[in-house]
Amino acid sequence: MADGKRLNLFRNSGDESNPKLTASVVEDVANENKGSGARHQSSSAQIEEDSFAAGTADLLNRQVLGGQIANLIIIAAPRTLGELRKHYHQKLSDVLIGEIAKDLTGHSAQEIEKAVVSA
Repeated sequence: MADGKRLNLFRNSGDESNPKLTASVVEDVANENKGSGARHQSSSAQIEEDSFAAGTADLLNRQVLGGQIANLIIIAAPRTLGELRKHYHQKLSDVLIGEIAKDLTGHSAQEIEKAVVSA
């Protein structure tokens, strides 16, 4: 889950209809101003959020390529999700089983499990 400023990673020890999420340790996300930087964006805060999304995608790409992630659901605020998609590696796209365009950062694992089941 990402909202442009924070990243939470969860592992599922349950199944598709009954997920059981536990928080994972998150390494620092590289924020190197590599977001899309579209011309119509003038807000430095938006550029920072886009860069964070790009860094998040890079972290996920590395974990997928390293075999640490076999199935992935990404939950992110709609705009952040759009920016993430621009940076997906093909292998990440291959293991991506779903996306939820919703900001659930800061919600409990149980609330996130409900969102996954209802998606």
